[in-house]
Amino acid sequence: MTLATIQVKVDEKTAQLYRKAGKEEREKIHLLLSLWMREFEKSDLSLTDLMDDISDKAQSRGLTPDILETLR
Repeated sequence: MTLATIQVKVDEKTAQLYRKAGKEEREKIHLLLSLWMREFEKSDLSLTDLMDDISDKAQSRGLTPDILETLR
């Protein structure tokens, strides 16, 4: 897979948390964003339904609420 760099505007607190996150946590964030964008492109779901669907898939792949909490 070819990787590309994009810029995403977020609030300052989110930016600070991202900068403090370790390499593994950042990779998880990148994966979540990639999954979300791919699902959004091909979905007729509302944004809320889509986010719920992505959450279900992430959990089935091992992303737990505890792991997500460490990203805060």
